[in-house]
Amino acid sequence: MRMENRIGLVTAAASGMGRAGAIRFAREGAKVAVVDIDADGVDAVVKQITDAGGEAIGLTGDLTDDAFSKSIVHDTVAAFGGIDFAWLHAGHPGPAKVEGMDMATWDIAVDLNLRTIALTTAEALPEMRKRDNAALLYTASIAGIKGSDRSPVYSAMKFGVVGWTRSLAQRVAKDGIRANVICPGGVDTPMLRTFVARPDQDSTQGMDVEEVLATRRAAYPLGRPSQPDEQANAALFLLSSEASYVSGSVLAVDGAMTA
Repeated sequence: MRMENRIGLVTAAASGMGRAGAIRFAREGAKVAVVDIDADGVDAVVKQITDAGGEAIGLTGDLTDDAFSKSIVHDTVAAFGGIDFAWLHAGHPGPAKVEGMDMATWDIAVDLNLRTIALTTAEALPEMRKRDNAALLYTASIAGIKGSDRSPVYSAMKFGVVGWTRSLAQRVAKDGIRANVICPGGVDTPMLRTFVARPDQDSTQGMDVEEVLATRRAAYPLGRPSQPDEQANAALFLLSSEASYVSGSVLAVDGAMTA
């Protein structure tokens, strides 16, 4: 198994890509802390993992709470004896508008896309220095590679995640720790629907979510958005020992949208 005896945590793991990743890592032998604000979703993922013979714990809380963003590392170490990897996947689409922007939503986007990853990373690094081939993985977006006219705020946050990852990878290389970032295109998850249903998107007024998704399907070179498992497969590679010389990488898993 590709992650046998490895220990890690996944944020935003109650649904979508995070859920797919937590389940996949456990199937490959990892002990996984499932982190999310959705208590029922966390419990369901933990149950699915343990029913299949894997090892997992649930950590439920709000990552905009600094104390919780830090505690997830220490709770993982306390439960399993260390931490080898973290997929810091939580994010927020932020407001769509620039004029008349809801600054409270801006603040939430900053917290969930940037602040929490900095806090969790800072807590994880001392623990990861004790391990071999420790790895950090962050989730950005193709909006962190190229601009997004539909969401300048989201794009700014995800460019920040990419810059953070590239810089951090250089900083921690001497400690034998790797850091990479995955940049999905559209993924068929609840987050995609949240993203397109934001009420301040002028271009989608009067349309329901499924209508918006249908109009955007033509933008996918492969004719569809990706599935969560397809993103989890890429995450598995980047966090496994198979990627032992991959660090500072920005991997677009987007079906050629940025090709």
